[in-house]
Amino acid sequence: MAAYFRVSIVRQGQFGLGLEAQQAAVQNFLCGDATLVSTFLEIESGKKNERPQLAAITRARAENAVLLFAKLDRLARNVAFLATLMESRVRFQSVDVPAADEFTLHILAAVA
Repeated sequence: MAAYFRVSIVRQGQFGLGLEAQQAAVQNFLCGDATLVSTFLEIESGKKNERPQLAAITRARAENAVLLFAKLDRLARNVAFLATLMESRVRFQSVDVPAADEFTLHILAAVA
């Protein structure tokens, strides 16, 4: 498994959206059942589709790993981006809605 953590601004940590909160959510989700092969952290706007740490997607594909993130809006706020990710067949999972299928993820991305 690989994990991707993102905040837009450092100040987000004050509102419980910080990197530490995301990391804790992923660790609680894993419950020691799996280990992370890669971790990617960044402070960058989710509106940008060209973010340096999105190399996590390529790495997850190369390692045949599931890409984990705490909440869908931490990965992207763009339906087209999410659709492209789904088309690439990279396996990914949002910790806050682990059973979500592609249809549900599309709806959640539109709301985010």
